[in-house]
Amino acid sequence: MILTVTLNAAIDKRYVVEEYQVGQVNRVKECYYVPGGKGLNVSKPASIYGAEVVATGFVGGHAGNYIEDSLKPFGIKSEFYHVEAESRSCINIWDEVNHVQTEFLEPGFTLTKRDFEGFEQKFRTLVTDAKIVAMSGSVPKGLDGTAYQCLVKIVKEAGKPVILDTSGKLLEMGIQAAPTLIKPNIDEIRMLTGKTCDDINDIIEAAKEIHRNGVEIVAVSLGADGSLVVGEEGTFRAEVPKIDAVNTVGCGDAMIAGFAIGIEEGLSLPEMLRKASAVSAAAAMREETGFFCMEDMEKLLPEIKITRM
Repeated sequence: MILTVTLNAAIDKRYVVEEYQVGQVNRVKECYYVPGGKGLNVSKPASIYGAEVVATGFVGGHAGNYIEDSLKPFGIKSEFYHVEAESRSCINIWDEVNHVQTEFLEPGFTLTKRDFEGFEQKFRTLVTDAKIVAMSGSVPKGLDGTAYQCLVKIVKEAGKPVILDTSGKLLEMGIQAAPTLIKPNIDEIRMLTGKTCDDINDIIEAAKEIHRNGVEIVAVSLGADGSLVVGEEGTFRAEVPKIDAVNTVGCGDAMIAGFAIGIEEGLSLPEMLRKASAVSAAAAMREETGFFCMEDMEKLLPEIKITRM
C-alpha cells in the first residue's frame, strides 16, 4: 500500500477561457473540480496505475467532505484528520489562445499544536500498514519547518521508505531526517548545497553531495531537458520524447507517483526513473490535473532514453 500525505489538501478548480484578460470579465468555457493538493496529485495517478492507495492529511468543513467523496471514484481510501475550518480551493486558469496558465492558490486554514498531535497519532497507525509513504506540498498555517521532519522520522523509525517532495524551509529541514527520495528542481538544489549548478556536471555533483549526506535517491527536475537521479546504483538521466502537452500542472506530482510505484515494485534505479518519467509525461497529455491514461504511459515507456552519466 502507498500512503500519501497531503497536509494542505484543496479543491482544484480548472477554468478554461478563450483569452484571459486582466481586469476584465472573463467567460469560462469549461470548468473542472477535482480533489487537489500535491499529495492527492500523487494519489490519483498511483491509483490509476493500479496501486492500493490510502490518502491522509488534513481536511475540514463541507469542502473537506467534497475532497473525500471525490477520491472514491479513483478507489483511493481516505484517512484524513478532520478540523472544523473549511478546506481551501486552488484555481488554475487555462488561456486557450495564448497557451498560458495562471494559478491562484489559497493559503488554507490554520492548525493548532493539538491538531498536529492528533494527526501524528493517526499517522503512526497508518504507517504500520504502508509499504511506502509519499508526502508532498506545503503545510497549513500554524505548522513550521519541523512538520515534515517529524513525519519523516516516524516513517524511518517504522523501517519504511519515504518520499519528501516540498520546498524552501520545509525541504531544508525535512532532509535532516534523511528521507529515502527527494525531487528538488535546480533552484532548490542550489539552496540546499550553495552551489551555482550552472551546468549538468555541477548539478550532478550537488545531487551527489545531498546523497552522501543521507538521502538515498536524489531526483532532479531539469524542465524540458528531462530529469536525472543519483543513488547507490549510479547517476542516470532521462530524456523524454516531444509530446503535445495540454496541462503541466501536477506533472511533478505524477512523477513522484511513478517513483513511489517503482520503489513499491522493487525496480532498479534506471527503470524507476523511466517509469516515473513516463507517468509524468502521460499526465501532461491530459487536461485533468493528476490524471493520465495507461495507454499513453505504455506507449511512452520504450521511447524514454535513459543514459548512465
